[in-house]
Amino acid sequence: MELPPQFTQLLERDKHLRPHKHFVIERYSRFRRALKSLKEHEGGLAEFAKSYRRYGLHHDGGALRLREYLPGATAVFLCGEFNDWNTEEYPCTRDAFGNWTLELPDQDGQPRIKAGQRIKLHVKTKDGKGLDRIPAWITRAEPSSMGPYYEGVYQPLLDFQFKHARPTLKSGLKIYEAHVGIASPKAGIASYDNFTDNVLPRIAAAGYNAIQLMAVMEHAYYGSFGYQVTSFFAASSRYGPSEALCRLVDTAHGLGIKVLLDVVHSHASKNTADGLNMYDGTDSCYFHGGPRGHHPQWDSRLFNYSSWETLRFLLSNLRFYIEQYGFDGFRFDGVTSMLYTHHGLGRVFSKSQTDYFDGSVDVDAGVYLMLANTLVHTLLSDGLTIAEEVSGMPALCRPEAEGGYGFDYKLGMAIPDMWIKMLKEQSDEEWDMGNICFNLENRRYMEPTIAYVESHDQALVGDKTVAFWLMDKEMYTHMSVLSELTTVVDRGLALHKMIRLITHALGGEGYLNFIGNEFGHPEWLDFPREGNGESYQHARRQWNLVDDELLRYKFLNNFDKAMNCAEEAHHWLNSAPAFVSLKHEADKLIVFERNEVVFAFNFHAHKSYSDYRLGVGAPGSYQAILCTDDETFGGHQRIDGETIHFTEGQPWHERPHSMLVYLPARTAVAFARKRE
Repeated sequence: MELPPQFTQLLERDKHLRPHKHFVIERYSRFRRALKSLKEHEGGLAEFAKSYRRYGLHHDGGALRLREYLPGATAVFLCGEFNDWNTEEYPCTRDAFGNWTLELPDQDGQPRIKAGQRIKLHVKTKDGKGLDRIPAWITRAEPSSMGPYYEGVYQPLLDFQFKHARPTLKSGLKIYEAHVGIASPKAGIASYDNFTDNVLPRIAAAGYNAIQLMAVMEHAYYGSFGYQVTSFFAASSRYGPSEALCRLVDTAHGLGIKVLLDVVHSHASKNTADGLNMYDGTDSCYFHGGPRGHHPQWDSRLFNYSSWETLRFLLSNLRFYIEQYGFDGFRFDGVTSMLYTHHGLGRVFSKSQTDYFDGSVDVDAGVYLMLANTLVHTLLSDGLTIAEEVSGMPALCRPEAEGGYGFDYKLGMAIPDMWIKMLKEQSDEEWDMGNICFNLENRRYMEPTIAYVESHDQALVGDKTVAFWLMDKEMYTHMSVLSELTTVVDRGLALHKMIRLITHALGGEGYLNFIGNEFGHPEWLDFPREGNGESYQHARRQWNLVDDELLRYKFLNNFDKAMNCAEEAHHWLNSAPAFVSLKHEADKLIVFERNEVVFAFNFHAHKSYSDYRLGVGAPGSYQAILCTDDETFGGHQRIDGETIHFTEGQPWHERPHSMLVYLPARTAVAFARKRE
């Protein structure tokens, strides 16, 4: 197979990949063969992904037509409220590929099944058993009144009229990771409408230009955080009607916010009554059969990415959410698990490139991810894809034509691990400036990274938020401006802002925050379960805390907004990686420059520095555009934001110019060059 000209660029940039050239070529060749087969047999990748319009139950041309893939079944029947659940009245017909179809002509000019009626498939297995199943392609599922499981609901494809165009990014990607159900201070499950009306305005005001919605794909168990999907084409009914999700996305677009779906194609719930497990009576169908089809840690089922029908199902799932709900891209969950047959369990990927190219790599999964990224970028000219990937797989965020997987970004998952480890095990006087810089800069060249201090992972019960690590129980007693500013709270507020700013400015090409953490949400996240008495006490976000002018949470929220607005004005996320000019262990100082913004961090607990010389790349006059010590951010206002700093011709720390500044203890300042 002839390789495209771009292909050689990857190997020229990374000499460590050259010994594994054959692996990269083989993966790319299989990707090209898959595209060719799709074109020959399905009309192409994009057409293949339209299958959601043909599979499932649809009304067309005076009849309802059902199509479902159950290769292991010996007989399949459609039943439901429309026929009093008679399991053998309407038999389906099997084709040579394992697809079962049924046509129900209209009766008296009306569809036999009305929207909102519950339906199911009755499946006969090879051993003669009869199983009840929710259709795999169902677009609506709701809790059953008969037991703790979900039932399929007939819902025609949506025809929502979107009013707003998809927004384009005007500055670096700043993502607000959110969960609709917890987005209210009330103890219960919040709605799509609540998020649209009450939360989206907060996100827009805070300067975020993208949201990443979790737990949208239907999951019978709320406490799974959406990661045990039972119905892949059904937006969760627990938050309200499907059209309400469309309104949420459309409203976000009107506010200039892109909407990303946290998509779970790495595994599926092992539920049988309301999931895909044992769908046709066998342990395969869409999954690997035998032990390979089970994730040992997640207790879930694993897709067989070499299966044509699995590819149809998953690729159509992406197009469905783009076209039906208006999503602008996806954050792919569990990519490490997909890429390796060992799923990354018990593996360390820091010693040898061979770890990425041995026999444990699942090439079929890699080809699926290449197809998925190609599809998203074909359908959406500025669509976004993000990989949750911890191993550091080379070329994950390089174009397919270079031999890469095609993602736009990957999550910098080592960054929150670093912060939590430091907060758990060290006082900030012991923090290593070089270690902080190393972890924030440690990413593959030309592979964009989303940096973050904490996501939902760090907020879950069993861990603590960064704010809680810093201030713990004093958050209950000393967060009022009317109470004493204790040393614990003073330190916590200062470091919370500094940690976020250095991560934002040095850690990547995009930034992510989990809902509520921008204002230091004081408590962990815990969904109702048997172990907590089915309580919703910690499955909510306490907006009342940040809205109360007498509480100090507002200071952290003010800073978060100012930080995002500063990036929007100075575009450091869209620029080349920073040049770190100083990592001073004794002074506890870090200084770096990115897109002509000089960032200076004084992590020292009590030492302030007057006339401290900073290296600067470009000559001119500089002024503080952001300072964590401003009183509007709960600081002590030790920096005069009106002061102009003029550079001198004295080279300093490998920079051609320098300037003298004042750096108070536990303070970070960003200086920008004034434009004439």
